[in-house]
Amino acid sequence: MSTQESLTTLLDQRETIQRQLQAVERQIQESHRAQRAEVIANIKGLMAEHQLTVDDLSTAWPGKRRAQADAGAANKLSGRTVAPKYRDPATGNAWTGRGLQPKWLKAAQADGKKLEDFAI
Repeated sequence: MSTQESLTTLLDQRETIQRQLQAVERQIQESHRAQRAEVIANIKGLMAEHQLTVDDLSTAWPGKRRAQADAGAANKLSGRTVAPKYRDPATGNAWTGRGLQPKWLKAAQADGKKLEDFAI
């Protein structure tokens, strides 16, 4: 057998193995789908038997859905403008008192002024 024939044989074997692998992967996916459908049917049966709703489950099981609802409440407050608490009378620059101190306020404090001197 020549090198070319060996290479051709190996390539054919690889293609055959790849087709077999794809067939096995399809069988695995189909098996997972069937198992999932069976589990869902069992859950639906238990829910009907015990007169449970999806809302009953979501309130009893802390999870992603509840966390998203809680995060939504916090987001309602974000983006609101806050009135400034400190103002530089020389330039009119203002600071709300939140976050890092602005450079103008740091420089003024370095010169010996107090934060209260800039309170509005």
